[in-house]
Amino acid sequence: MDFGFSAEDEAFRAEARAWLSEHLDSGMDRRTWERTLGKAGWIGLGWSEGGYGNRRATLTQQVAWAEEYARAGAPPRSGHIGENLLAPTLLAHGTEEQRARFLPPITAGDELWCQGYSEPGAGSDLAAVRTAAVREGSYYRITGQKIWTSLAHEADWCFVLARTDPDSSRHHGLTFLLVPMDQPGCVDVRPIRQMTGTSDFNEVFFDGARARVEHVVGGAGAGWQVAMSLLGFERGVSTLAQQIGFAQELQRVVRAAVESGAVGDPVVRERLVRQWAELRVMRWNALRTLGGSGDAGAPSAAKLLWGGWHQRLGELAVLVRGAGASVGPEDWSPSTPYELDRDQHLFLFSRADTIYGGSDQVQRTIVAERVLGLPREPKGVV
Repeated sequence: MDFGFSAEDEAFRAEARAWLSEHLDSGMDRRTWERTLGKAGWIGLGWSEGGYGNRRATLTQQVAWAEEYARAGAPPRSGHIGENLLAPTLLAHGTEEQRARFLPPITAGDELWCQGYSEPGAGSDLAAVRTAAVREGSYYRITGQKIWTSLAHEADWCFVLARTDPDSSRHHGLTFLLVPMDQPGCVDVRPIRQMTGTSDFNEVFFDGARARVEHVVGGAGAGWQVAMSLLGFERGVSTLAQQIGFAQELQRVVRAAVESGAVGDPVVRERLVRQWAELRVMRWNALRTLGGSGDAGAPSAAKLLWGGWHQRLGELAVLVRGAGASVGPEDWSPSTPYELDRDQHLFLFSRADTIYGGSDQVQRTIVAERVLGLPREPKGVV
């Protein structure tokens, strides 16, 4: 598509920049920040419909908002899963009653969501889901385990892909359910400690948790179609905002290379220039595919590009600092046994960039089968 910002878009950008400058408060907790965003109408800009307390914005205005949000150093969103994944899914597959019940609290920042897809044996192979949901009158009773669930420790609700037909296999017999997280004794959230020392992901155990029948999205047995539709909403405007953060990280790495003298090494210098050039290519590719849905391989190509790029940046971040990159920012103490500085965290966390959200191997398989028309990969073959 032809991409450019109009005078109206620039006025929208200026409004966003001014609002962020006035309202950003480092002492504000994440849930209060979501409500602040919601009160000002900044949640739900990209939804296909209005009328749920959201203001609508053009595609270019959405890009402007996302870029200004990233440039301002605003905190990571707690409500993005509800806003960018569940809400478009309800608009596409939900009933009027479901939209009226769940969309207004999302736009207000009052209810937070997490995604219950991956399981210990069903990550990249999502069709291997084993979590079961059994119909009991006006409820489904859910039993099973989900893993790598972002923000489960904060969420009020979880959308869960579960098997409602015990005799089904693979893509069949799955149902998409909306499950309240506040069910003591039935929903157990356990943080997963990462090698960064932080816990961004969780295990979630469902032991007889209940979901209302009217909170099934798309109908019983249609879970695979709904789940795949939702995954299509994961990419878009957010990719361009992500690249603002990448550019800021690259600037810090270049600055560190100059300060340490590592930039004098022609090999390091070549790698830094390559990072800069590849980031430009990623932006042009994101702009080229923005708003389009006809290229089956575009999301996979984008994931391959940015996952590998960010991982290489993490490696450069510690390389340019030399031996000093192996030393923690503080002396060891019982209260701070595992402190990392920003570059060390970048290096360690970026090791996962080529795994989560669909591993590089899975993305290449998608491109091979859906774009190049190569034979499908045999299932169950080691």
